Amino acid sequence: MPAVAFHTLGCKVNHYETEAIWQLFKEQGYERVDFESISDVYVINTCTVTNTGDKKSRQVIRRAVRKNPDAVICVTGCYAQTSPAEIMAIPGVDIVVGTQDRVKMLEYIEQYKQERQPINAVGNIMKNRVYEELDVPAFTDRTRASLKIQEGCNNFCTFCIIPWARGLMRSRDPQEVIRQAQQLVDAGYKEIVLTGIHTGGYGEDMKDYNLAALLRDLEAQVKGIKRLRISSIEASQITDEVIEVIDQSNIVVRHLHIPLQSGSDTVLKRMRRKYTMEFFGERLDRLKEVLPGLAVTSDIIVGFPGETEEEFMETYNFIKKHQFSELHVFPYSKRTGTPAARMEDQVDEEVKNERVHRLIELSNQLAKEYASQFENEVLEVIPEEIYKEEPDSSLYVGYTDNYLKVVFPASDEMIGKIVKVKIAKAGYPYNEGQFVRVLEDETAAEQAVI
Repeated sequence: MPAVAFHTLGCKVNHYETEAIWQLFKEQGYERVDFESISDVYVINTCTVTNTGDKKSRQVIRRAVRKNPDAVICVTGCYAQTSPAEIMAIPGVDIVVGTQDRVKMLEYIEQYKQERQPINAVGNIMKNRVYEELDVPAFTDRTRASLKIQEGCNNFCTFCIIPWARGLMRSRDPQEVIRQAQQLVDAGYKEIVLTGIHTGGYGEDMKDYNLAALLRDLEAQVKGIKRLRISSIEASQITDEVIEVIDQSNIVVRHLHIPLQSGSDTVLKRMRRKYTMEFFGERLDRLKEVLPGLAVTSDIIVGFPGETEEEFMETYNFIKKHQFSELHVFPYSKRTGTPAARMEDQVDEEVKNERVHRLIELSNQLAKEYASQFENEVLEVIPEEIYKEEPDSSLYVGYTDNYLKVVFPASDEMIGKIVKVKIAKAGYPYNEGQFVRVLEDETAAEQAVI
């Protein structure tokens, strides 16, 4: 049985696609081995969101070549798409596939075995208008299933290389999304996370169909789905219709990740982001009206070229005022090939780091305040894994619908199921919980199976 090993760098979409590529290998009789083992084929799924992503990708490729110089080394993903020649130049690389035509990977491997000539299969992504179907019936991680619904982005923010790596916006056929969602629920997943490169833009390339319609159809047509999470959505895509669907839904969770990037209108303009702070604030107020207790998490870039102390404080104060529940804070890093990397007024590294620390402190404080609202409440949690800091105890970690991380006593059988847990002591990054019970319909359904 030939062996294949995978290494994935970067985002959730890459992890989803690695699982999809694995399905293709599995169908051809491959077994999956750990990346540190000797394998016949190594697939490296690369990231290019920062220059560091490129560098890490190159390191991992070289590691695979050293591991087994006779193996077929296959490189795919965003860095492969933007810089195929750079990757082909690494000694030992045999096949480069970008962010399309991944379904042909096995054909390329067979071709390589016969001809022993390196294959560069990267085409012009900007010409692609069709969503590439990649199916994932189950995941190696068994608690939350990602479901990719779209590809590409039309925004061209000045700091971002991703449209060049992923191409323009294209949506997956709604029937395919629903079919795969049902397949995942049937495989036992209680929670589905809708994901993509620009997830909230779903349907922008379709006639008379959009994200709100997809959310409605998933809830109406997928039997047994318990939780639906949107991995990320831009403020500009939170339409009144989306808010209405979330308000009426029984499965869309009380958590949205809405990338802010900056809380200053002048910085947003330089970033070429498509909203003002007034608009963003108004959307947050509307959302919190229809979903009391909503958790809003966000991404922030600190130290974008030209960011003054005043502009930074606008961001700081906006976040404080709107009580975000957690932030992912990044110091701005130059991405070669983007307009922002060529801008004047690059901010000094020390200033960036000092601002990053101030925002992380604020984020920690807001996260604690958000969690404290739920002390003594009973929430639904899906246990994911044993609590690593005390592996010998019977403590497990899981997430509530509103994305609080809870540690509580549980058992292996409960992993991936929905259980009721009382938040005994709120905190951050963990809340302490007391197990109350497994949801009734879980046990009833299981007795029916027995």
